[in-house]
Amino acid sequence: MNDETREAAQETAQQPPIVRLAKVNKHFGNLHVLQDIDLEVVPGEVVVIVGASGSGKSTLIRCVNGLEEFQSGNIEVDGNELLPYGKSGKSLQTIRTEVGMVFQQFNLFPHLSVLDNVTLAPIKVRGWPRDKALQTAHKLLERVGIQDQAAKHPGQLSGGQQQRVALARALAMEPRLMLFDEPTSALDPEMIGEVLDAMRTLANDGMTMMIVTHEMGFAREVADRVIYIHGGQIVEQGPPHEVLDNPQNERTQSFLSRVLKH
Repeated sequence: MNDETREAAQETAQQPPIVRLAKVNKHFGNLHVLQDIDLEVVPGEVVVIVGASGSGKSTLIRCVNGLEEFQSGNIEVDGNELLPYGKSGKSLQTIRTEVGMVFQQFNLFPHLSVLDNVTLAPIKVRGWPRDKALQTAHKLLERVGIQDQAAKHPGQLSGGQQQRVALARALAMEPRLMLFDEPTSALDPEMIGEVLDAMRTLANDGMTMMIVTHEMGFAREVADRVIYIHGGQIVEQGPPHEVLDNPQNERTQSFLSRVLKH
């Protein structure tokens, strides 16, 4: 993130959080996946969540947009409250409209063109006229570097291109918050960089982002804050240079010593 954007992010730090989790607990049967999670994210902040497989990091961000229910605590997104076990009512639909998400898998409609994949939700959910949706889609495809692929179908694209379509599709809804659940884990190594580049652009533009990733170099470069989760608990958090270069918790140290060797 450049200095100008960091200064803007510092200014937004005085604003109310766009995401607030308070004492959130999530169980899968007897497995306590999230344990008393307290977390706030301010507008314009890029938060990268790291941890071993099964630590609860993906479950955490899936709870933020209601893809996973939780047993206790509460979550607030842009003033809309999520309550435990499906009691959120209209708030859930509002949150899902205002929050974009990019998954490990691309989840594109194979029978639709790239352009139609991107315009579908704004037309159906936002009620935009097709001309407005098309204009926005072309701008977003250019923004993520695949404007020349607009007429193709997903099966004609590389994995990296498909993930960038998924990113453009999420952005087409003009979200206030973007969530990423290991967006590069299903990609071949040579395709990872092009997706991370598109995400860097978003970060530099001031988009509020919560990102689950194993890409530590990307975390170091883009994040305002890195959070390490272990056993469903936030063990350590802080600026990237503190958490990644000088972790204080033994569990964080052990995790990073394994990950950074590769």
